[in-house]
Amino acid sequence: MNDIEQEKSDIEKGKITAITSYILIVGILIALSMNAESKNKFASFHIKQALGLNLTFISIGLLISNFSNMQIYISFWVFFTVLWVFGILSAIKGENKAIPIVGNLYQKLFKSF
Repeated sequence: MNDIEQEKSDIEKGKITAITSYILIVGILIALSMNAESKNKFASFHIKQALGLNLTFISIGLLISNFSNMQIYISFWVFFTVLWVFGILSAIKGENKAIPIVGNLYQKLFKSF
């Protein structure tokens, strides 16, 4: 089996785990346990992306909860919805595309996963 075939095989094996990781924090925990033995690179990439996205969502959400401005809330939700959709569509398509703006940072921060 050559490298391209191996990579396609890894993507197919890790696709369900990768998609699962984008289902809130619970999905990340499930995906981590699903990927614990196999250490699939594709799944690991998306677990890191989803973990970073969720932690950023919670952190910024806590920060903006101190404001009572509807424009801030709507912008926050639209921004994170777009990033989440980008991530999950990338996982569904079998692509290792980092989430725009912050995805490469997540890969560096969580490289031990």
